[in-house]
Amino acid sequence: MIQFIDTHCHLDGEEFAEDREQVVARAKEAGVSAIFLPAIDVKSCQTVLDTCRQYPGYCYPMLGLHPEEVRANWQEQLAEIKNIFLSPDSCLLSPVSCLLTPDSSQIIAIGEVGLDFYWSREFEQEQLLAFEEQVHWSVETRLPLMIHCRKAQNELVSILKRYAHDLPGGVFHCFTGNEIEARELLQFDGFVLGIGGVSTFKKSNLPTTLVGGDSTSPTVPLDRIVLETDAPYMAPVPHRGQRNEPAFVIEVLRKLAEAYGVSEEEVARITTDTAKRVFFC
Repeated sequence: MIQFIDTHCHLDGEEFAEDREQVVARAKEAGVSAIFLPAIDVKSCQTVLDTCRQYPGYCYPMLGLHPEEVRANWQEQLAEIKNIFLSPDSCLLSPVSCLLTPDSSQIIAIGEVGLDFYWSREFEQEQLLAFEEQVHWSVETRLPLMIHCRKAQNELVSILKRYAHDLPGGVFHCFTGNEIEARELLQFDGFVLGIGGVSTFKKSNLPTTLVGGDSTSPTVPLDRIVLETDAPYMAPVPHRGQRNEPAFVIEVLRKLAEAYGVSEEEVARITTDTAKRVFFC
Protein backbone atom coordinates (compact mmCIF):
# COMPACT_ATOMS: atom_id res chain seq x y z
CA MET A 1 0.00 0.00 0.00
CA ILE A 2 1.28 3.47 -0.86
CA GLN A 3 1.55 5.84 2.08
CA PHE A 4 1.31 9.60 2.34
CA ILE A 5 0.83 12.41 4.88
CA ASP A 6 -2.10 14.71 5.58
CA THR A 7 -0.21 17.86 6.56
CA HIS A 8 -3.23 19.87 7.70
CA CYS A 9 -6.24 18.43 9.53
CA HIS A 10 -8.33 19.80 12.42
CA LEU A 11 -8.80 16.33 13.90
CA ASP A 12 -9.17 17.83 17.36
CA GLY A 13 -12.38 19.62 16.36
CA GLU A 14 -15.85 18.93 17.69
CA GLU A 15 -16.81 17.64 14.25
CA PHE A 16 -14.85 14.47 15.06
CA ALA A 17 -15.88 14.11 18.70
CA GLU A 18 -18.26 11.20 18.08
CA ASP A 19 -16.13 9.06 15.76
CA ARG A 20 -12.51 10.17 15.96
CA GLU A 21 -11.27 6.59 16.44
CA GLN A 22 -13.07 5.46 13.29
CA VAL A 23 -11.77 8.47 11.34
CA VAL A 24 -8.19 7.58 12.28
CA ALA A 25 -8.79 3.93 11.42
CA ARG A 26 -10.11 4.87 7.97
CA ALA A 27 -7.14 7.17 7.43
CA LYS A 28 -4.68 4.39 8.19
CA GLU A 29 -6.59 2.00 5.94
CA ALA A 30 -6.44 4.54 3.10
CA GLY A 31 -2.64 4.88 3.42
CA VAL A 32 -2.30 8.01 5.55
CA SER A 33 0.92 7.47 7.51
CA ALA A 34 0.72 10.64 9.64
CA ILE A 35 -1.61 13.57 10.34
CA PHE A 36 -0.46 17.07 11.28
CA LEU A 37 -2.85 19.12 13.45
CA PRO A 38 -2.85 22.95 13.50
CA ALA A 39 -4.19 24.96 16.42
CA ILE A 40 -6.13 28.16 15.78
CA ASP A 41 -6.36 29.76 19.24
CA VAL A 42 -5.47 29.27 22.91
CA LYS A 43 -8.17 26.66 23.56
CA SER A 44 -7.34 24.56 20.52
CA CYS A 45 -3.65 24.51 21.42
CA GLN A 46 -4.63 22.22 24.27
CA THR A 47 -7.08 20.10 22.26
CA VAL A 48 -4.47 19.65 19.53
CA LEU A 49 -1.87 18.50 22.05
CA ASP A 50 -4.38 16.20 23.77
CA THR A 51 -5.42 14.62 20.46
CA CYS A 52 -1.82 14.06 19.41
CA ARG A 53 -1.08 12.33 22.71
CA GLN A 54 -3.99 9.97 22.01
CA TYR A 55 -2.32 8.89 18.76
CA PRO A 56 1.43 8.83 19.46
CA GLY A 57 3.62 8.39 16.42
CA TYR A 58 0.72 9.24 14.14
CA CYS A 59 -0.61 12.73 14.97
CA TYR A 60 1.70 15.73 15.37
CA PRO A 61 0.89 19.22 16.78
CA MET A 62 1.32 22.72 15.39
CA LEU A 63 0.53 25.68 17.65
CA GLY A 64 -0.40 29.23 16.66
CA LEU A 65 -3.04 31.94 16.46
CA HIS A 66 -5.18 31.87 13.31
CA PRO A 67 -5.73 35.29 11.72
CA GLU A 68 -9.52 35.01 12.00
CA GLU A 69 -9.09 34.57 15.75
CA VAL A 70 -7.04 37.76 16.13
CA ARG A 71 -8.86 40.40 18.17
CA ALA A 72 -7.91 43.43 20.23
CA ASN A 73 -6.48 41.07 22.87
CA TRP A 74 -4.07 39.39 20.45
CA GLN A 75 -1.07 40.09 22.67
CA GLU A 76 -2.65 38.28 25.61
CA GLN A 77 -3.55 35.35 23.38
CA LEU A 78 -0.02 35.07 22.04
CA ALA A 79 1.40 35.27 25.54
CA GLU A 80 -0.77 32.32 26.58
CA ILE A 81 0.21 30.31 23.51
CA LYS A 82 3.88 31.04 24.13
CA ASN A 83 3.49 29.74 27.68
CA ILE A 84 2.13 26.51 26.22
CA PHE A 85 5.17 26.32 23.95
CA LEU A 86 7.45 26.66 26.95
CA SER A 87 5.56 24.15 29.10
CA PRO A 88 7.40 20.88 29.77
CA ASP A 89 4.23 19.08 28.65
CA SER A 90 4.65 20.47 25.14
CA CYS A 91 8.23 19.14 24.95
CA LEU A 92 9.52 22.23 23.14
CA LEU A 93 12.60 22.53 25.30
CA SER A 94 15.04 23.19 22.46
CA PRO A 95 14.83 23.92 18.74
CA VAL A 96 13.83 20.99 16.55
CA SER A 97 16.78 19.61 14.62
CA CYS A 98 16.29 16.93 11.98
CA LEU A 99 13.98 14.68 13.98
CA LEU A 100 13.95 11.30 12.32
CA THR A 101 11.52 9.75 14.80
CA PRO A 102 9.69 12.75 16.30
CA ASP A 103 7.60 12.34 19.40
CA SER A 104 3.91 13.15 18.95
CA SER A 105 4.05 15.67 21.78
CA GLN A 106 6.91 17.50 20.07
CA ILE A 107 5.58 20.63 18.40
CA ILE A 108 6.52 20.46 14.72
CA ALA A 109 5.44 23.91 13.46
CA ILE A 110 4.07 27.36 14.23
CA GLY A 111 0.53 27.30 12.90
CA GLU A 112 -2.03 27.95 11.79
CA VAL A 113 -0.95 31.57 11.37
CA GLY A 114 -1.16 34.22 8.69
CA LEU A 115 -3.43 36.95 7.33
CA ASP A 116 -7.08 36.89 6.28
CA PHE A 117 -8.82 40.00 4.97
CA TYR A 118 -11.55 38.10 3.12
CA TRP A 119 -14.42 38.95 5.44
CA SER A 120 -13.18 42.05 7.21
CA ARG A 121 -10.22 44.35 7.80
CA GLU A 122 -11.46 45.37 11.23
CA PHE A 123 -8.38 43.91 12.93
CA GLU A 124 -5.98 44.39 10.02
CA GLN A 125 -3.20 45.99 12.05
CA GLU A 126 -3.60 43.45 14.83
CA GLN A 127 -3.36 40.62 12.30
CA LEU A 128 -0.19 42.08 10.80
CA LEU A 129 1.43 42.44 14.21
CA ALA A 130 0.31 39.00 15.42
CA PHE A 131 1.60 37.33 12.27
CA GLU A 132 4.96 39.07 12.44
CA GLU A 133 5.35 38.08 16.09
CA GLN A 134 4.75 34.44 15.18
CA VAL A 135 7.23 34.74 12.32
CA HIS A 136 9.72 35.78 15.01
CA TRP A 137 8.89 32.57 16.89
CA SER A 138 9.65 30.56 13.77
CA VAL A 139 13.02 32.23 13.34
CA GLU A 140 13.88 31.77 17.03
CA THR A 141 12.78 28.12 17.35
CA ARG A 142 13.65 27.02 13.79
CA LEU A 143 10.14 25.59 13.55
CA PRO A 144 8.47 25.94 10.14
CA LEU A 145 5.36 28.05 9.57
CA MET A 146 1.94 26.74 8.58
CA ILE A 147 0.56 29.81 6.82
CA HIS A 148 -3.04 30.72 6.04
CA CYS A 149 -3.57 33.58 3.59
CA ARG A 150 -6.74 34.97 2.01
CA LYS A 151 -6.93 38.29 0.19
CA ALA A 152 -3.68 39.37 1.82
CA GLN A 153 -0.78 37.99 -0.23
CA ASN A 154 0.89 41.36 -0.83
CA GLU A 155 0.95 42.12 2.88
CA LEU A 156 2.04 38.59 3.73
CA VAL A 157 4.93 38.59 1.26
CA SER A 158 6.03 42.00 2.50
CA ILE A 159 6.43 40.67 6.03
CA LEU A 160 8.14 37.45 4.97
CA LYS A 161 10.68 39.33 2.86
CA ARG A 162 11.99 41.01 6.02
CA TYR A 163 13.00 37.60 7.35
CA ALA A 164 13.67 35.75 4.10
CA HIS A 165 17.24 34.81 4.98
CA ASP A 166 16.35 33.59 8.47
CA LEU A 167 13.15 31.61 7.93
CA PRO A 168 13.36 27.82 8.33
CA GLY A 169 10.59 27.22 5.78
CA GLY A 170 6.99 26.12 5.93
CA VAL A 171 3.76 25.58 4.03
CA PHE A 172 1.44 28.01 2.29
CA HIS A 173 -1.69 26.15 3.30
CA CYS A 174 -4.68 25.71 0.96
CA PHE A 175 -3.06 27.30 -2.06
CA THR A 176 -5.63 28.14 -4.75
CA GLY A 177 -3.93 31.03 -6.55
CA ASN A 178 -2.57 31.60 -10.03
CA GLU A 179 0.88 31.00 -11.54
CA ILE A 180 2.17 34.47 -10.63
CA GLU A 181 1.06 34.02 -7.01
CA ALA A 182 2.63 30.55 -6.87
CA ARG A 183 5.99 31.85 -8.11
CA GLU A 184 5.87 34.76 -5.68
CA LEU A 185 5.35 32.42 -2.73
CA LEU A 186 7.94 29.89 -3.83
CA GLN A 187 10.64 32.54 -3.98
CA PHE A 188 11.05 31.76 -0.28
CA ASP A 189 13.45 28.87 0.16
CA GLY A 190 12.15 25.96 2.19
CA PHE A 191 8.50 26.81 1.59
CA VAL A 192 6.03 24.63 -0.27
CA LEU A 193 2.38 24.79 -1.30
CA GLY A 194 -0.30 22.84 0.55
CA ILE A 195 -2.72 21.35 -1.99
CA GLY A 196 -6.12 20.07 -0.93
CA GLY A 197 -9.61 19.30 -2.11
CA VAL A 198 -10.04 22.40 -4.30
CA SER A 199 -7.71 20.75 -6.81
CA THR A 200 -10.38 18.12 -7.48
CA PHE A 201 -13.30 20.51 -8.07
CA LYS A 202 -14.74 20.41 -11.58
CA LYS A 203 -14.29 24.12 -12.25
CA SER A 204 -10.93 24.44 -10.49
CA ASN A 205 -7.98 25.71 -12.54
CA LEU A 206 -5.54 24.64 -9.84
CA PRO A 207 -4.13 21.53 -11.59
CA THR A 208 -3.46 23.58 -14.72
CA THR A 209 -1.89 26.34 -12.63
CA LEU A 210 0.47 23.90 -10.92
CA VAL A 211 1.60 22.14 -14.05
CA GLY A 212 1.47 25.02 -16.53
CA GLY A 213 1.73 24.17 -20.20
CA ASP A 214 4.24 21.33 -19.88
CA SER A 215 4.22 18.57 -17.25
CA THR A 216 7.93 17.96 -17.94
CA SER A 217 8.69 21.51 -16.75
CA PRO A 218 5.82 22.42 -14.42
CA THR A 219 5.19 25.85 -12.95
CA VAL A 220 5.29 24.25 -9.48
CA PRO A 221 7.68 21.28 -9.25
CA LEU A 222 6.13 18.30 -7.53
CA ASP A 223 8.74 18.50 -4.78
CA ARG A 224 7.36 21.93 -3.79
CA ILE A 225 3.95 20.43 -2.88
CA VAL A 226 2.52 18.69 0.18
CA LEU A 227 -0.88 17.04 0.52
CA GLU A 228 -3.57 18.24 2.91
CA THR A 229 -7.27 17.95 3.63
CA ASP A 230 -8.06 20.88 5.95
CA ALA A 231 -10.62 18.45 7.35
CA PRO A 232 -13.42 18.79 8.30
CA TYR A 233 -13.58 21.49 5.59
CA MET A 234 -13.16 21.48 1.80
CA ALA A 235 -13.91 17.81 1.05
CA PRO A 236 -12.64 16.72 -2.37
CA VAL A 237 -14.67 15.20 -5.18
CA PRO A 238 -16.37 12.67 -4.93
CA HIS A 239 -17.02 13.60 -1.29
CA ARG A 240 -17.79 17.27 -1.86
CA GLY A 241 -20.50 18.52 0.49
CA GLN A 242 -19.63 15.92 3.13
CA ARG A 243 -17.52 16.34 6.24
CA ASN A 244 -13.95 16.05 5.07
CA GLU A 245 -11.59 13.57 6.74
CA PRO A 246 -7.95 12.49 6.35
CA ALA A 247 -8.75 9.35 4.34
CA PHE A 248 -10.04 11.59 1.55
CA VAL A 249 -6.56 13.00 0.86
CA ILE A 250 -6.09 10.06 -1.51
CA GLU A 251 -8.35 11.94 -3.95
CA VAL A 252 -5.96 14.90 -3.97
CA LEU A 253 -3.06 12.55 -4.58
CA ARG A 254 -4.87 10.96 -7.52
CA LYS A 255 -5.65 14.34 -9.06
CA LEU A 256 -2.01 15.42 -8.79
CA ALA A 257 -0.83 12.16 -10.35
CA GLU A 258 -3.17 12.78 -13.27
CA ALA A 259 -2.12 16.42 -13.67
CA TYR A 260 1.63 15.73 -13.50
CA GLY A 261 1.42 12.57 -15.58
CA VAL A 262 3.13 10.38 -13.00
CA SER A 263 2.11 7.41 -10.89
CA GLU A 264 0.26 7.72 -7.61
CA GLU A 265 3.24 6.01 -5.99
CA GLU A 266 5.54 8.78 -7.18
CA VAL A 267 3.26 11.53 -5.88
CA ALA A 268 3.05 9.75 -2.52
CA ARG A 269 6.81 9.31 -2.31
CA ILE A 270 7.74 12.85 -3.32
CA THR A 271 5.14 14.66 -1.21
CA THR A 272 5.96 12.50 1.82
CA ASP A 273 9.68 13.20 1.44
CA THR A 274 8.89 16.91 1.12
CA ALA A 275 6.70 16.91 4.25
CA LYS A 276 9.45 15.20 6.23
CA ARG A 277 12.02 17.67 4.94
CA VAL A 278 9.92 20.72 5.83
CA PHE A 279 8.73 19.59 9.24
CA PHE A 280 11.38 17.26 10.59
CA CYS A 281 14.72 18.51 9.28
